[in-house]
Amino acid sequence: MDIQDLRYFLAVSREENITRAAEAAHISQPALSRRLMDLEQELGQQLLVRGKRKITLTERGGLLRKRAEEILALVEKAGREVSSSAEQLAGELAVGGGASAQVAGAAARLARQYPGVSLYFFSGSAEDVLERVEHGVLDFGVLIEPPDPLRYESLVLPGQNYWGVLMRGDNPLAQKKVIRPDDLAQVRLIMHQRASLRERLAAWLGKPVKDLQITASYNLIYGNAMSLVKKGLGCALTLNAQVEQNGLCFVPLAPALPVVYYLVWKRGRVMSRLSGKFLTLLKEAVPASNGPAKMVK
Repeated sequence: MDIQDLRYFLAVSREENITRAAEAAHISQPALSRRLMDLEQELGQQLLVRGKRKITLTERGGLLRKRAEEILALVEKAGREVSSSAEQLAGELAVGGGASAQVAGAAARLARQYPGVSLYFFSGSAEDVLERVEHGVLDFGVLIEPPDPLRYESLVLPGQNYWGVLMRGDNPLAQKKVIRPDDLAQVRLIMHQRASLRERLAAWLGKPVKDLQITASYNLIYGNAMSLVKKGLGCALTLNAQVEQNGLCFVPLAPALPVVYYLVWKRGRVMSRLSGKFLTLLKEAVPASNGPAKMVK
């Protein structure tokens, strides 16, 4: 299996058709079919289901697609990093995870200082972010829980981050300055799916998770979860930094439930010049916000 095999495989997975994939990959249809059959034989797994109307992926094919996309992204990223000169820093800085004003500010300064730099921001669960950091697809991740110190280095990002309740403006609770546990006693809740976060919120509410009125779960607050709040299905417990109010009302919890953001990167991996420059800019900017940043070793 080589890089070109992966490109051919991805072309077929995107087009769902051998003829269209062959045209997109600039190869004859018979040659492409042979390469795909050779790939399946080499791996000892069926990757494609060849239907009359379209080609779909098997479970193993779906896994290969995910890894192939990561591998090709790394190949392209490495090419840009190596080919850039010392004077003209260039390439892509890839960051995933939660919102952070400090991270966004440092990335913006980097892109302004070096026109050859492009920025990529990935939104996903903590598990998705860490997997991509682990494989080198993301240079950094931003998490709200401390990472495994044996696998990752991290930088604590200061700031005023805290949990609160997101609700419709016509909800009676929207008139309050803070939300207390008793205010949510009879409220249907929309909560993050991660067990550790639910446990922390349940402890604040003074109830076990099993006794909470959880009417819906979310991975990312944007999209469906926010739409459910707008439809009046319930109130969402979420972070202030992740809120697009857009007609909704966010009220903080009391007693306050603060959140710490961590910038994380893979321990032991050789850091590119681009990533190193970004980290330098971030460390320079962070003390100006709400106290010095703290390196976690």
